Amino acid sequence: MNGRILRIETRRSLAPWAGSGIAGSTLVFLFLLGGDPTEDPSAWTAQWTSLALWTRGVLFYAWPLAMGAGALQGLRDSRSKMPELLSSTPRPAWHRAASLGGTTAAVLASAFALLVLAGGVQVLANTEYTHFRWVPISLVGALFLAAGAVLGMGIGRSLPSVFTPPAVVMAAFLLCQLLLMQSVPLASGVAKWKEVTGAGPLPSRAALLSPAIREPRETLLTLSPAVQAGQTLWVIALAATGLALLAAASRRARLLALVPALAGAVIALLILPSESDRTYVLDKAAARKVCDGAVCVTAARQARLAGLAGPGEKALGLLKDALGSRAPAGIRERTTITPYLEKRERSREDILIDFDDEVIRYAKSDEDLTRALLGLGLAPQCTAFGVLDAQSVASSWVMGNFRMLPSAPGLAADLDEKNARAAWKKLTALPKAEQRERIDAMHAAAFSCETDPIEALTGGGSR
Repeated sequence: MNGRILRIETRRSLAPWAGSGIAGSTLVFLFLLGGDPTEDPSAWTAQWTSLALWTRGVLFYAWPLAMGAGALQGLRDSRSKMPELLSSTPRPAWHRAASLGGTTAAVLASAFALLVLAGGVQVLANTEYTHFRWVPISLVGALFLAAGAVLGMGIGRSLPSVFTPPAVVMAAFLLCQLLLMQSVPLASGVAKWKEVTGAGPLPSRAALLSPAIREPRETLLTLSPAVQAGQTLWVIALAATGLALLAAASRRARLLALVPALAGAVIALLILPSESDRTYVLDKAAARKVCDGAVCVTAARQARLAGLAGPGEKALGLLKDALGSRAPAGIRERTTITPYLEKRERSREDILIDFDDEVIRYAKSDEDLTRALLGLGLAPQCTAFGVLDAQSVASSWVMGNFRMLPSAPGLAADLDEKNARAAWKKLTALPKAEQRERIDAMHAAAFSCETDPIEALTGGGSR
C-alpha cells in the first residue's frame, strides 16, 4: 500500500474521526482517573511502566469503540450498493481489504501512539529513571486497537445491517468486562481469589485474552514475557481474521476466516500463565538497590533517595534510643511483591518502606517522613491494610508529643485518629517503665501478626 492509496483511503474513511475521538476521550479519562504523580507513585504519568499499563487499562472501553467504528466503516460498500460492482472488477479482494483495513489500523495505532506520547512527555518531567522495557506493553496495546478496528470492519462487511455497529460495541464491551472480572490481581493464586471474591467460571489465563489489563497498583511490577508473547499472538490472529472477513466473498470463505482467531486463541491459552505471580513479575532492573549510607531505595526511586536519607538517619537514631539492640540498622524499599490478601514481608534488621503506602505518600515535610519511618519501624504492617493508629501513637511516643501520621482524609482516617487519641491518653497515663513495656508489646504484636498492635498498646486482647 503506497502513500497515495493511504491518503485517499484516509480521506474516505471514518478512521481519522474514530482515532481522534478515541484518543481524546481516553486522554480525558486518564487525566481524571489516572492519579496524581506527586501523590500516587503508580499514577499514569509517574513511571514509564505505569504509563504503559494505564494506557493498556483504558482499552476496556477504547477497544469496543474501535471495533464499533470499524464495523461502521465495514458497511460502506453495502450502503453504497457496490458489492456486485466491486466483485466484478479484476482487482483482488484481498488487495482492497489490505488497503482499507491497513489504513484504519494505521490511523488507530497512531492515535494510541499519540496517547502514549502525551503521557510520556509528562513522565519525563516526573521521573529520572528511564528505560525501554515498557515499549512492548504499549506496542501490544496499539496492535489491539488496530486489530479491533479491522475485526470490526470484517464483521460489518459480513453482516451489513445498521444494527451491527452498536451490537459490536456492546458485545465487545461486555466481553472486556467479563474478562476483567475474571482476571487475577495481586491475590494469592487463582484458588484464593475465587474463594474470597466468588469469581466466575473462566480460567484466569482466558481473562488475559482481554485487550485491557487491571490498572497498576505496584510500581515495580511489569507483565511477564509469557503474557506479552501470548497476547501478541492472539492479537495478530484477530487481525488476520478481520482481514480474511473483509476479503471473503462467500459464506464458506467467511467461515474459514474464523480459523486464525480460533487457532490463535488455542495457542495463546497454552502460552498465557494462570497464576498472578507469573502474570505480573518483578522488574529486576527497576528493583536494583541504590543506597546512601544505611538508607536504600530501588533504582526506579533513586530520585527520592536524597530527600529520604536525612529523615531516615534521624529515625534510625531515635529508634536506637527507643529499642536498643532490637532497633533496625537500616532502611530499604520493599521489593518483594506480596499478594494483596497475604501477610507482607517484615524485617527486624531494616525498616521496610513502600512509597505506595499512605504514610509515606502523604508525608509533606522531613518531620512527617521521620515520624512515618518511626511508625513503620515500631509497628510494621502485616497486610496492605494499615495500622495508622498504632503507628501514630508509637511515633508520637518517641518524639514526645502526639501527632497523627499523614494519611488520606476520610472516615477511616477519622476512626484511626479517634482510636489513636484514646490509646495515647491511656499510654501516657502509665509510668515510664510500663509505657516502654506497652511499646515493646505493640512491637512484638506487629511482627507476630496475631494481635492488633493498638490492642497490645492499650492492654487489650487479641483479634
